[in-house]
Amino acid sequence: MSIPIFLELVEMKAKTASVLPFLIGLCYSYYHYGIIHLGYVVIYFVAMFIFNMAVDILDNYNDYRHAKEGHDYREKTNIIGRENLSLRFVFCLMVTMIVISALIGIALAYIVGWPLLWMGLFCYLVGIFYSSGPRPISSLPLGEIFSGVTMGFMISLICVYINTFEAFQWNFSEVLGIVVIALPNTMWIANLMLANNTCDKEEDEKNERYTLVHYIGKINALRLFAGMNVVAFVAILISFLLGLAPWTVLLSFLAVPFVYDQVKLFLQKQVKSQTFPCAVKILAVGSIVQVITYLLGIIIA
Repeated sequence: MSIPIFLELVEMKAKTASVLPFLIGLCYSYYHYGIIHLGYVVIYFVAMFIFNMAVDILDNYNDYRHAKEGHDYREKTNIIGRENLSLRFVFCLMVTMIVISALIGIALAYIVGWPLLWMGLFCYLVGIFYSSGPRPISSLPLGEIFSGVTMGFMISLICVYINTFEAFQWNFSEVLGIVVIALPNTMWIANLMLANNTCDKEEDEKNERYTLVHYIGKINALRLFAGMNVVAFVAILISFLLGLAPWTVLLSFLAVPFVYDQVKLFLQKQVKSQTFPCAVKILAVGSIVQVITYLLGIIIA
């Protein structure tokens, strides 16, 4: 397997969806608590990244196996069929990566506390059953919720917990603060899935995958797509007003014209090869700007 094929198999181009929630959790840990356990979070990042790649391999593996006859999804769309990859090799690679990441996570949970084990277990179950089982989460109108919460919120929550495990309190105000900080990523990651499902509505229905777009229709899906971008920026404003982030995060609003243009493009046409990248660009630019402006505030302080 060549490196380009491997990178496509693990969906490397979409890894901003896991890296940036991690970075915003890191910024929040330092700004709000004044604590960073660099060694532990690096170990967590490695485990998280390996598992994230394994989940994307699993998605491609299950999509290939469960594709219905009558169209050329297996042969021309799915990376496994298009590149004639061995199913056995792909499966073994995926299992190896899952086991390695799980062992790292269990070892880390032994050090920082068992809440990490339960949070990790939730993420693993969502990741595995997202595309597995008789009714995968991705084939239900729940994909946006689970992908947004698991990647946008849980990655940040785990990052903050690992950094602050000696002092972290499991109460409403502590968790709410992380919810607000993570809400932009939660919205943008959910929108990534919503945009994907909007573009793939007809193909998904051929494969008997009835996502949220199937139930609410494309018009309402597009309205939801636009609305969640608004919520993301409102959350950034609220994070400043509640003292959860430095004033510099307000500079994130400089990205609004870019996001507006990308939303406008996607609302005009929902074609996977042409306008799905709009959602990817919104996630990348919005999340990067949030992290950079948050970090700028930390440096100034």
